[in-house]
Amino acid sequence: MIEYQGLYKAFDAPVLAGVSLTVNTGETLAVLGPSGTGKSVLLKTTIGLITPDRGDVRIDGQSVFHGGPRVLHRIRRKVGYVFQNAALFDSMTVFENVVQGIAERELRGLPRAETVERVVDALEHVNLDPGAVMPKLPSELSGGMRKRVGLARAIIGRPEILLYDEPVTGLDPMNSGVVHRLIARLAEELGITSLIVTHDIEGALGISDRVAVLESGKVRFTGTPFEFRESRDPMIRGFLGLEADMESLDTLEMV
Repeated sequence: MIEYQGLYKAFDAPVLAGVSLTVNTGETLAVLGPSGTGKSVLLKTTIGLITPDRGDVRIDGQSVFHGGPRVLHRIRRKVGYVFQNAALFDSMTVFENVVQGIAERELRGLPRAETVERVVDALEHVNLDPGAVMPKLPSELSGGMRKRVGLARAIIGRPEILLYDEPVTGLDPMNSGVVHRLIARLAEELGITSLIVTHDIEGALGISDRVAVLESGKVRFTGTPFEFRESRDPMIRGFLGLEADMESLDTLEMV
């Protein structure tokens, strides 16, 4: 469904340094790695928000950067984007924010009743009470509720792909768990291909089919969550906070 082909991108310094990666149809892939390794930049290239210096991204076989404006428009209609801080419009109600996820051309042709029905359905999918939250402003919601409204906006357009940029940043463990369970449920119920950029390793491992690790702008590792946990790569072990444990284990094995 998504192919990253030899992506290079530099700002003041190199950020992506030859990233090639595939996300399979219907798969949930988590992209992990230390801060500053290009995770969010990679996510933004997926729908052309950032243009790479070299390389390409292909969505369902179509080029994001060489297919022209019409192809890019069709690609973007297939993709929902969940922003790091929900990115809701402060002056709009929840209803108005969620409606923004419907393409303008499609929205013009929708009867009002069907538009309301679509918003209600999207909010119910993310475990929010439509009647209670639709008239509220974002400032009247908790952080976890704002995240879920952002997720509702991303799915109302009925995308084939969902991109998540740090979906649980700023949430307490309970709300983080709620959001992770929603991500897993949406992937299963709607058959959506999901790409999650996150620092929450344990949360991501619990809902992902595969994991990719970026380091210094390159793909250091790809594999299942089990393979990730069992990796002997020192960088992966350190990332998991297991270096000391491995050293202790090696010492015991020598005794």
